[in-house]
Amino acid sequence: MLNRTHSGFTMTSAAVAATAVIAATPALAQAGMNTTSLQHTVVLEDLDSPWDMAFLDDGTMFFTEKCTGLSVRLPDGKVNALLGMGTDNTDVSGYDTVAEDLFCDGQAGMNGVAIDPAFDENRRIYVYSASGKTDPQTNRVMRFTVNEDFTALSDRTDIIDDIPYKVEATDHPFGGTGTHNGGRIRFGPQDGYLYVTTGDNHNAEIPQSPTIMGSKVIRIDTDGNAAQENNPPEGFDPRTFTYGHRNVQGIAFDPATGTPVIAEHGPWHSDEITVLANGGNGGWDPRDEMAGRGECPDGYCGYMPNQNEGMNRYERAAFMPMTDFDTYPEAMAPIWTNNGWSQGTAAIDFLEGEQWGSWDGAMVVGLMGIGFGGTPIGQRIDVIELDDDMSVLDVTEMTLPMESGRFRSLVLGPDGSLYAAVDEGTIHKLTPGN
Repeated sequence: MLNRTHSGFTMTSAAVAATAVIAATPALAQAGMNTTSLQHTVVLEDLDSPWDMAFLDDGTMFFTEKCTGLSVRLPDGKVNALLGMGTDNTDVSGYDTVAEDLFCDGQAGMNGVAIDPAFDENRRIYVYSASGKTDPQTNRVMRFTVNEDFTALSDRTDIIDDIPYKVEATDHPFGGTGTHNGGRIRFGPQDGYLYVTTGDNHNAEIPQSPTIMGSKVIRIDTDGNAAQENNPPEGFDPRTFTYGHRNVQGIAFDPATGTPVIAEHGPWHSDEITVLANGGNGGWDPRDEMAGRGECPDGYCGYMPNQNEGMNRYERAAFMPMTDFDTYPEAMAPIWTNNGWSQGTAAIDFLEGEQWGSWDGAMVVGLMGIGFGGTPIGQRIDVIELDDDMSVLDVTEMTLPMESGRFRSLVLGPDGSLYAAVDEGTIHKLTPGN
């Protein structure tokens, strides 16, 4: 059992590190427990950084490529290129429509995709992309209508147009433009609202800002209006569901309760998975002259101290915590922190169905791997079993029937298989055997 020990809420010493390693051993011993019979199929390959997927019940799959655009794969395997991006570095000539304002840069581009819960009636889908429609550029959530034969889109409506995009390079690791861009969008299965994850752009003012829509999980209706049930602190933009995040690229919902859960990239330490509470603060505040810190490069302490050098991850976490409980004692506590490592948690979903055996209802987490300062690269899919109160019971690394990669998206398909998109250009299908 890993339980709370593996989650490691307090990470301040080598002794804690040793405890976490010991606590993880039982799960590691069980690696491959019921994964050795996974069957593997390549669904699509030779893609340009596939970023997200969304399914209809019949297996129709919409998917995005970060620097190319939105396409759809039909149940017979045919692929229609729907919405291309007006970018200079990628051939988008095969797309039915090219939106000249959309572009890719760094982590930004054509990111998340989601299907309207009432698609059968309204044929609407939603995408998150960087856009040059305004100066400065922003990220937008756009709504489209899909035609009957899935060959074209129409009725573009930008339901969010003010998610910040990093417009200038800064003196940080990964310091180029388009960084810490968020980008996952998902509909809540019980409340029917659209959840949108955003990042901090290496801008220390954004996470705790009440009005800038970065570092937030946004909850809106399909017209872009704030969900009436949102309960952010007084003075906050009413679209705010939670705030104080670093760079959220994963969100999923507990199948039993509909509770939203996010995966978040850590700053050289402590990737986090957190169960969200309406109005909650994620506790990320990388401003300098805060919490005993002095000045930091370009006013952002997010990788400090020694931002370009490796050091003990627990010492780094004590200086610049992902969740700063000293400053924000009521912050939402993570249920998992990747044993204190930062390896790039980008995608989560829940397994459902008896075909998954004891993993029915477990959460899967995709890690992309970074390998900074002695950190194990760690490209893998972890299976996290939870108890009824959403605390961690066990963590098992999935034994993969193919080579690992940078797991950018994980989506449970309508056929009960797990679909995994990797940055290297492939979408895989993983099906549990008999």
